[in-house]
Amino acid sequence: MAISYNKLWKLLIDRGLKKTELVKLSGITSNAMAKMGRNESVQVDTLGKVCAVLGCNVDDIMEFVPDEAKGDK
Repeated sequence: MAISYNKLWKLLIDRGLKKTELVKLSGITSNAMAKMGRNESVQVDTLGKVCAVLGCNVDDIMEFVPDEAKGDK
């Protein structure tokens, strides 16, 4: 299974926030933001900080997507 943060990027656009603003507001590292930009996993507390700032749940900012190359469903 792969991770997708497309929901987060859409939410930021809808709220008129930039990634750098989210980093400052949430107190996450720029490295964590870069990992999310590459759809890599990050620590749960990082996701929690983002959700706290945006007033949402984890499933509002990320999702697991099947890895078609491996045939996962």
